[in-house]
Amino acid sequence: MHIAFAASECVPFSKTGGLADVIGALPPALAHLGHKVTVYLPRYKQTKLDNPRKVISSITVPFDDRYRFCSVLDGGVRAGVQLYFIDYPPYFDREALYGTPLGDYHDNAERFALFSRAVLESAKILGVPDLFHCHDWQTALVPILLKTLYDQDPAFADVPCVFTIHNQGYQGLFPSEILPLLMLPWDLFTMSKLEFYGKVNFLKGAITMADYITTVSRRYSQEIQTAEFGFGLEGALRARAGTVTGIINGVDYSEWSPGNDRYIAAPYSAKDLSGKTQCKLDLLKELGLALDTQWPVVGIISRFVAQKGFDLIQQVADRMVRADFIMVVLGTGEPEYEEMFQRLNKRYPQRFGVKIAYDDALAHKIEAGSDMFLMPSHYEPSGMNQMYSLRYGTVPVVRATGGLDDTVEQFDPQTLKGTGFKFKEYSGEALLEKLQEALKVYGNQDAWQALMRNGMAQDYSWPNSAREYVKVYERAKQQRQQLATSN
Repeated sequence: MHIAFAASECVPFSKTGGLADVIGALPPALAHLGHKVTVYLPRYKQTKLDNPRKVISSITVPFDDRYRFCSVLDGGVRAGVQLYFIDYPPYFDREALYGTPLGDYHDNAERFALFSRAVLESAKILGVPDLFHCHDWQTALVPILLKTLYDQDPAFADVPCVFTIHNQGYQGLFPSEILPLLMLPWDLFTMSKLEFYGKVNFLKGAITMADYITTVSRRYSQEIQTAEFGFGLEGALRARAGTVTGIINGVDYSEWSPGNDRYIAAPYSAKDLSGKTQCKLDLLKELGLALDTQWPVVGIISRFVAQKGFDLIQQVADRMVRADFIMVVLGTGEPEYEEMFQRLNKRYPQRFGVKIAYDDALAHKIEAGSDMFLMPSHYEPSGMNQMYSLRYGTVPVVRATGGLDDTVEQFDPQTLKGTGFKFKEYSGEALLEKLQEALKVYGNQDAWQALMRNGMAQDYSWPNSAREYVKVYERAKQQRQQLATSN
């Protein structure tokens, strides 16, 4: 099968979050299964390409005010995947991908409309796929265009589109007058299509028009159909419930495994855990903390936003410091949470290590050197760090939501079954209670090492997830063929 991906970011070319990691890992996993895979990306200022060659010198994209002309660059083949970059400097040669600290770029609708149209026009020249796989609101216009302006195009008559929601909180909301500028018909501006409280909602359009909808964990696929997590689109998703499925993101174990991690002080494995103590000591030294390996170390690596549960930590921070553990924190985000951790670091410099930054090497050291990993998220579509932590024998303490609920099994000290600790109620009290439960089990090192090994035995590798995506692709193709036969 030939699968064409359209996405707004991909490691190592561009990244703001987990989407980039998925697009960097899932296509190679599909290629390894024998599929032909093409990935279309914008060429940003940050995109570094070695001697890029123009494969299409000019694509015309109509807008209401004037035509715009972009080109397509050949990014070469990486891990069996053909990469193409849509090049239009007026839209993509900017300091950031989507906006500045002051807010989103004012022309994001035009930027990603051009990208989506260019993907479809490029595919007609470079090879029409058997299926498009699009990701998040930035590529939502691909399934919308396929069902509207391109509906009569014979090139795409039998080509379905699978659409993945990585985070329903980001929807692509724009004023209604954007429709004529993008040359889209006004009949799309209805409650059953793109209209959303007087605005145009790109994500809603993709939900209503894609052949199949996936999201990045089984639990999250259920949560986004509820008022609590649906961000106003729960009704649109419930109407498509038969085509909605959740597939957990995978882990690249060539990058995230204590047996071959180039950043950590010593390798270790489930058979020989001794290297973990060296990693712990190295982490404590790195952050200038008390060199006491008897105390458990609790790690956090995250964006500091309320979605990630930092308001819960704020509620109980004064009581958390009374417990016998060391905390290490890495990340950036909202000023109030950065300041909270900096205050704790100042008051307890031997017990709270904090680095306000993005630091990949330190992230690996935290995964290897911590005993526990805390993720108290309000919602978490998939989550990656809990899966990294399992492989590193770093026990996750998480809120039972989204991918966290799917990948962490509550530990039972009696049976020694389970891989971590989960709390359900979204409150500081529930978080503190579960952390104290984990600390109690840590006091029994025989039980704790059994727990560590349980986690290290889990397999969340990308080939498993890729096979699940192939099943969805096959269903989408089969559904299209049935529709064609019936018509």
